[in-house]
Amino acid sequence: MRSFTPAERRARLARRHFLTGEAASIAEVVASVVGLHATDPATPYLSLWARVPDFGIDDLDAELYHRRNVLKHLAMRRTLWLIHRDDLPVIQTAASDRVAANERRRLIADAQKGGVAADGSAWLDAACRAVLSHLGEHGPTDARQLRAALPELAGTFDGAPGKSWGGETPLSPRVLTVLGVQGDIVRGPNDGGWTTSRPRWATLDDWLGPTGEPVDTDEAARIAVQRWLRAFGPATVADVKWWFGNTLTWARRTLEALGAVAVDLHGTPGVALPDDLEPEPEVEPWAALLPGLDLTTMGWFDREWYLGAHRALVFDRNGNGGPTAWWDGRIVGAWAQDGAGRVVLRLLEDIGRDGVAALEQRADDLTAWLNGTRVSPRFPSPVMKA
Repeated sequence: MRSFTPAERRARLARRHFLTGEAASIAEVVASVVGLHATDPATPYLSLWARVPDFGIDDLDAELYHRRNVLKHLAMRRTLWLIHRDDLPVIQTAASDRVAANERRRLIADAQKGGVAADGSAWLDAACRAVLSHLGEHGPTDARQLRAALPELAGTFDGAPGKSWGGETPLSPRVLTVLGVQGDIVRGPNDGGWTTSRPRWATLDDWLGPTGEPVDTDEAARIAVQRWLRAFGPATVADVKWWFGNTLTWARRTLEALGAVAVDLHGTPGVALPDDLEPEPEVEPWAALLPGLDLTTMGWFDREWYLGAHRALVFDRNGNGGPTAWWDGRIVGAWAQDGAGRVVLRLLEDIGRDGVAALEQRADDLTAWLNGTRVSPRFPSPVMKA
């Protein structure tokens, strides 16, 4: 049985996640790693800054809003992702359809509980038709304008009546969520800056045009898991299940169909692609500052091999990773900005003079790149909050 040490896995991580500064383009990064986390609007920009030499904010804006080679789409684990347009048919079938079914079912039930409609399914279908018709006639439109223009979107729901955290909330944003995750509409132009999210919605056909034929369910699963293992493997079956937000049965069946082989991950059973077992050459020591929810920080369910004892300091109780400092394949600290906007480090262990110098240089580089812009991560590192 092929065995992988933590050091070898970290070397693979460095190269396959482009953390040694070798990425040629935004499209190469996004397509190679399946997608970048985008729940926090600043995350994809900072993730690309860490990977693409000379990356600028306008570079991603051009890919998103002008060339439209990438898009933001709700998929795995009901998380917003930045994905390549060519991957949309596979990701839609392999992950988004499952999320869409859950979102639609919950919204129908809440519409009926809240007295919005006796038949929640008919109400939702009518609301969806109204949104698609309006966008087809008027083009990209933001959520506030859609709600004002379409009486079909009226209605609220209180998920916790009588509780301090309850209160009536509009259902219209959830209608847009359903349409988006179904692949009917897409987030178009952003009316906010790169650190905020104020999208105008557009129909998928108007914004992207043809995106390829639908993919068979089993084939989409095989393609998606194979692509993920190429970038993140070797991994555990639990890693595959968690990353795609699916079941263990689904993960095992898909891995079997791929012919994935059993490997040893420093004492833990794992899997790898059968054509991806060659030894990984060592890499030179490298430093990186990654944003909250970065794909590498969040990439595995079993994280001890790169996280060590720092989980409670860089992940919150819900499993959301904050901004992290990496040295030679491991999370060794966190970063934030001080009152003057300078990037400051909080190291959690002794990494030696070279490691400290390399991370301080990255902090200076990021400070210069931000040029006074303040980034407020949605899930700051607990150690930095403290």
